[in-house]
Amino acid sequence: MQKRPISSKKTGEQEALQYASALCARRECCAGEIREKLAARGVESGARERIVERLTDEGYIDEDRFCRAYALDKLRYNHWGRVKIGQMLRLLGLPSTAREAALRQLPADEYEAVLRRMAESKRQGIRGGSAYERWGKLVRFLLGRGFEREAIDRVLADMGEENED
Repeated sequence: MQKRPISSKKTGEQEALQYASALCARRECCAGEIREKLAARGVESGARERIVERLTDEGYIDEDRFCRAYALDKLRYNHWGRVKIGQMLRLLGLPSTAREAALRQLPADEYEAVLRRMAESKRQGIRGGSAYERWGKLVRFLLGRGFEREAIDRVLADMGEENED
């Protein structure tokens, strides 16, 4: 009696599922990241979608949870503002409801403390002729880090750095 060979297609999909679930067990991942990693390993698109669907059903992938963790990590470790975090979440292809909820859930006191530390640190290193020029450089730096103009103005006013037209 001859044994039937095991389908290499199913075995490949099972290995890809194990690989993807191991990735998700190590850290939060979004569906887009898993699709990219599986595509890089040569997994066909149908199998990628089945794997992502199964991981989502089993709770390995949760876009809301990923958005919250990503936003908090980028605030705490990269010192990014809401604008930049939101842009990066959008680039990852996450739904707007999850993005907006994650940005709203950032702790306001921690957000302002990060902004204040960034402003104080940068203010010491800025060189410029006039107070207006130094103020402009500081505002541009903080805008580039993704902080909102209203929050920047509020923190700078508290620090005594006002725009002296």
